[in-house]
Amino acid sequence: MWADEAALDAAQRRLDEWESSLAEQAERAKMLSARMRGLTGTARNVDRTVEVTVDSAGLLIDLRLDERTRQQSAAGTARQILETTRAAGADLLRQVSAAAVESLGDGASAQAVIDSYRSRLSRDEGHSDARR
Repeated sequence: MWADEAALDAAQRRLDEWESSLAEQAERAKMLSARMRGLTGTARNVDRTVEVTVDSAGLLIDLRLDERTRQQSAAGTARQILETTRAAGADLLRQVSAAAVESLGDGASAQAVIDSYRSRLSRDEGHSDARR
């Protein structure tokens, strides 16, 4: 009977450890989510005439154009805005990656978060809501 009691105690300890581990993971994920909501990505083009900031979802929240952009074509400025927006998304992805690894470790959970952001940001690059 003692062996059964010992096995039962060991099983209970494993369940308690598992529950504790799940609670810790949930708390880390909650903290990561809150942290990531506050992240933004920012980039400037080479000549610093265009500066773009995107929010945690990769959406444009700030655009600054230097007066020098008036001396170039609208198409050139548009291209620079798009390129700089992609660079701001890359900056956001770097920050998300660092936050995920710091919060979740360098494992499958962190990689899943990073891959999700990478997928969403790359999908948004090819998407346009503009009607033609």
